[in-house]
Amino acid sequence: MKENYRSGFVAIIGRPNVGKSTLMNAMIGEKIAIISDKPQTTRNRIQCVLTRPDYQLIFLDTSGIHKPKNKLGEYMVQTARSSLEEVDAVLFVVDVAEGVGAGDKFILESLKDLDTPVILVANKVDRASKAKVDEELDAFTAMGRFSDVIRVSALNGTNIPELEKLIVSYMPEGPQYYPDDMITDQPERVIIAELIREKALELLKDEVPHGIGVEVMKMEERSGKDLLDIHATIYCEKKSHKAIVIGKGGKMLKEIGQRARQDIEKLLGTHVYMELWIKVKEDWRNNSSMLKTLGYE
Repeated sequence: MKENYRSGFVAIIGRPNVGKSTLMNAMIGEKIAIISDKPQTTRNRIQCVLTRPDYQLIFLDTSGIHKPKNKLGEYMVQTARSSLEEVDAVLFVVDVAEGVGAGDKFILESLKDLDTPVILVANKVDRASKAKVDEELDAFTAMGRFSDVIRVSALNGTNIPELEKLIVSYMPEGPQYYPDDMITDQPERVIIAELIREKALELLKDEVPHGIGVEVMKMEERSGKDLLDIHATIYCEKKSHKAIVIGKGGKMLKEIGQRARQDIEKLLGTHVYMELWIKVKEDWRNNSSMLKTLGYE
């Protein structure tokens, strides 16, 4: 083990849509977790790695803690809560522009008996006045026990280097768990499926996205060419949703594919040919077999 080397695990937690995935992407410097303005975007616990000469931080980006409405929701909340017991520090991310909500109070109750250091990360400071941020921070700090408080804008990068230094101060001396060039433990298929789902979240109407699941069926490099073939299936819960996903003349499905392909090419550094199919699986979010197929159990 390197002398004086620090390493540890950090859970990023918070109610849905406070910017947890944006924060992790900003810390890592790569787009690993998908981002959307719709809540409960992250479904799996995504593990990302930040390696510096003197330390290594392993981030666990969890789905937002919320009241579950189906088996998928139960899995998401269970995953988020279990993360708190396995880490060296917890980042409790809040939206100071929006202020304290019922979801924040619910999470604070979960943190009440936690021995792990909890850093309050006041996100979205770029969207509120200093007076508003001060007011909301007073409200948050009055409700919980925090080891530290820091103001950031994950979107603009404000105070992200300072947050990194703060996290390191809570890490114990330890080994380098992962190689220098590793930034995530997620298989490429999982990341690609998530990027496709992100584009569906961006483009589709509110009633459709949470019923969307994506499975990458095939990934294959073409011999002698800088080209990766990707075949993926988008699952939806209703026939009416299938028509929306396809769009008039296939326009919506084509747009989802084009946007996803651009991000995948940036991530993998190769040209991509992608084919998407749509299948209806009614109430798949309560189907244990489908949840396992899509990697949620």
